[in-house]
Amino acid sequence: MKMPNKLHLVVFAFLASFLAVIAVFLESTRTSPAVADQDPINPLALSGEFNPTNVYGEFHGSTVASSEVSVPLADAHVLGETDTTAQKRIEVDLTTQRLYAYEGDQKVFDFLISSGKWGRTPTGTFTIWGKFRYTKMSGGSKEKGTYYYLPNVPYVMFFSNNEIEAARGFSIHGTYWHNNFGTPMSHGCINMKTEEVALLYDWATPNTGDQKSIRASAENPGTKVIIYGEAPL
Repeated sequence: MKMPNKLHLVVFAFLASFLAVIAVFLESTRTSPAVADQDPINPLALSGEFNPTNVYGEFHGSTVASSEVSVPLADAHVLGETDTTAQKRIEVDLTTQRLYAYEGDQKVFDFLISSGKWGRTPTGTFTIWGKFRYTKMSGGSKEKGTYYYLPNVPYVMFFSNNEIEAARGFSIHGTYWHNNFGTPMSHGCINMKTEEVALLYDWATPNTGDQKSIRASAENPGTKVIIYGEAPL
């Protein structure tokens, strides 16, 4: 039997390596959607007001309608009051699609969420930089059938850190365009049931006081948000 020469072995090794690289690339694109699938925002331009002249939106080719919502909440926080701000934290487990809120070691809330499917939810430690009663969100691709335009998204808590800037627009917010919680359904944000995120909005800092929307400050800092795990495919 004729043995392969050195040239054949080199070519075979090169082809094997090339195919292995292609396989790794294809797998990574299948399991790791892009982090930036949503349009950037201008943090300074957000008003937090409901827009009654722009209530109809679109989610993946379907028309959806927003509405002004009001969820009964506990007694409102007052700026300057003594509270457990420093002990508060929000944890999001992408693996189980759940959100937990803590005051020290005490669990206050435990809710189902929907994290990123068409855009990856970032992991790490973040801080809420602003809470807005309503805001508009958009992104995706019409060519790919993933376009969305969503006016009046309720109870929005934007978060950021040194690597994920505020203009990226990642947030925890209410949802009126789907009810499939417990399954990844977003373009990177943390989707929640509106009646549940309203409770979190009232509890988390910065405290809104007698306002509906507010930005964090040194005197009124935002709650820490810790996101970990890997979303199911």
